[in-house]
Amino acid sequence: MQGSSGASPTNRRPSVQVRYACNMVKTSGESQIPSRREFVASLAALSALATSSAVMTSHAHGSSNALDGANSLDKLDPTISASTIAEAEKLAGITFTQSEREQIARSVSEHLQLFSARARFGALDNQLAPATVFRVLLPGESPLPRAREMMAFSSRKQANAPSSDDDLDWASVEQLSAWLHAGTVSSRTLTERSLARLKKSQDTLHCVITLLEEHGLQEADARDAELKAGKSRGVLHGIPYGLKDLFDTAHIKTTWGAEPWRDRVPTSDASVVTRLRAAGAVLVAKTALGALAYGDIWFGGMCRNPWNPEQGSSGSSAGSAAAVAAGCVPFAIGTETLGSIISPCTRCGTTGLRPTFGRIARDGAMALCWSWDKVGPITRSVIDTGIVLEAINGASDNDASSVTMPFIAPRMPHARAMRLGYDPTWFEGAPDACRAALDAARTCGAVLVEKTITPPADPSILLTSLMSEAAAAFEEMTRNSSDDQLSWQADEAWPNSFRKSWFIPAIELVQAERVRRVFMQWMRTVLSDCDALILPPFAGGMLTITNATGHPTLCLRAGFVAPTQPTSITLIGHPFDESTLISLGAAIEAQLDVATKRPAMLWL
Repeated sequence: MQGSSGASPTNRRPSVQVRYACNMVKTSGESQIPSRREFVASLAALSALATSSAVMTSHAHGSSNALDGANSLDKLDPTISASTIAEAEKLAGITFTQSEREQIARSVSEHLQLFSARARFGALDNQLAPATVFRVLLPGESPLPRAREMMAFSSRKQANAPSSDDDLDWASVEQLSAWLHAGTVSSRTLTERSLARLKKSQDTLHCVITLLEEHGLQEADARDAELKAGKSRGVLHGIPYGLKDLFDTAHIKTTWGAEPWRDRVPTSDASVVTRLRAAGAVLVAKTALGALAYGDIWFGGMCRNPWNPEQGSSGSSAGSAAAVAAGCVPFAIGTETLGSIISPCTRCGTTGLRPTFGRIARDGAMALCWSWDKVGPITRSVIDTGIVLEAINGASDNDASSVTMPFIAPRMPHARAMRLGYDPTWFEGAPDACRAALDAARTCGAVLVEKTITPPADPSILLTSLMSEAAAAFEEMTRNSSDDQLSWQADEAWPNSFRKSWFIPAIELVQAERVRRVFMQWMRTVLSDCDALILPPFAGGMLTITNATGHPTLCLRAGFVAPTQPTSITLIGHPFDESTLISLGAAIEAQLDVATKRPAMLWL
């Protein structure tokens, strides 16, 4: 999706019409200010000149992308009548009079000229974010200071050695790191076991898009050599991991789970990949995701839940959650725009941390929604989420929304005297395990604060911006009909969602963003007397709300609805206060004592 530059050759003189556009002053006796129609027409002329060089450049490189979008507009029937406007009113949710419709029909071509001028610019790179940048913190607001981060310097006692080889497949990142640094196990051993389990699982789970056997073993051997030489890169040194296949990996396929990109090979690494390599982690697999980060269906099939292979693992970080739940990797990286970490972690019984929006740089990751997308770790224990977050934390110059905020991974559970807000209505009809999590929090010493939490508006309003950005991110796929190649073509799937989003009025998008700020302000009030909120993962519209406002959320196993059906509890925290969520979540996890139960997986 590379667009041409649109720059015109310096030796080409503008036409008389274009010069008029650049010199808007008319002769004496005429108005000194051009009409809007004249102004738009002159801009269109400028666009035509700029486009001529873009087209020449595009053709020189054997591509016609610069014209694809423009042609679709140029071929539109220029006759737009009052009846056309009357039909369009049904989509926009507004009604005009007949005379108003006739006036709009006479002048609406101005908009079409602007749209055509923009389309002629050419396809935009998926990584190019809008000029408007979303920030989680409100004006004048700073992250709350948290003295509890000092507890991060404490560490828990670990077992001296694994009691069996099976322990290696299910141990926490924290435990594996202790064994690696003690010389009890090697990175190569862990990597070989991880690769073997991924191979055996694939026919059932379909959780891997690209297995990196040679790459993984080379990295493992290098990490072992460093440890023997007395060099450690940190807690993640020598630990195998899986990476959602929307992060670029240099010279290794990154497919986005979608047919049009199944052979895509980037030339550079995403920031997250670079940081994990610097931390010593060993990449063994590019994990499955629902095509273009939606659902659990990708071009290789449906990713399955290790607890119940008849069931999809949910999406879109489907393969990351499934691989961790199946004991194939100790941790994996996922992303979330609207539930893509929380949902598969709930389905697969894993632990997921969706950090504050902007905390982790996303450059080199497929963009779906620039003001909603977030990167986070998926693990089997709460403490491990902080260990991984510490390694990938930080901004990048190539991600306009990223910020640098300090973070030290907590290593000890702590809940005493923490104020934990909840709305009793959230737990009505929820699984018993969710109510057990409330009791566990109280037993750990947390102060439960009962609240009535009523959103200021219907949270679904916020989805207008998500759908608009997503449709923009994949405009070219809609224009050139490559969306027909995607396996999933249901009404709710991306192809139809992108198409119908073309009919979202710009005014509705702006108003939805203003409502988004109302929700941001409301969340400050909700959390004003609490350290965090506790709730079932999809209660009260809070999944949508907090994805839009950018608040961090931790999802951890609460128990089971049935022997093969785990369920979760979620904690929502203040912006950039993941340390509180991790300390509190670890305490609840220890009290519930359900995190270590494993799926039977008789097929493995």
